[in-house]
Amino acid sequence: MKKLLLVCSMFFIGQMAFAQAWQGKGDQKIQVGFNGWGYGTGITATYDYGLSKLISVGAGANFFFDHDDDKYADDDFGVFGRLNFHLQGPLGLPSNWDIYPGVDLGLLGKSGTYFGAHVGVRYFFNNNVGLFLEAGNNGSIGVSFNL
Repeated sequence: MKKLLLVCSMFFIGQMAFAQAWQGKGDQKIQVGFNGWGYGTGITATYDYGLSKLISVGAGANFFFDHDDDKYADDDFGVFGRLNFHLQGPLGLPSNWDIYPGVDLGLLGKSGTYFGAHVGVRYFFNNNVGLFLEAGNNGSIGVSFNL
């Protein structure tokens, strides 16, 4: 039993060593998660594409089930473009971590335009799957996938 536990632990540690949270130009990520605050609670999905070691552009959508503010009660969805600045290299973070501030611009249901800002963090368990957390005027948590 101890040998099995040792082998499984070594496999897990080996997988973590190859995790890449941000690879720079050409890197592609899909994220799916839960909106916890902001315009409401619901689900979110985003896509990011790396333009360089520091910058990515992407798009996203939020679908709200409940609203934190009656002002947005008729806004059940939002679509937006996003721009992120990846700080993994400048901060000297391990390859399986990435911190990224960013901005969002899009449409929010019947309210019209939407502008937001966030700070996000990603942690990858292996080269394919990780977790993310974004906090700002709209907050979310979920799973991130490398493409």
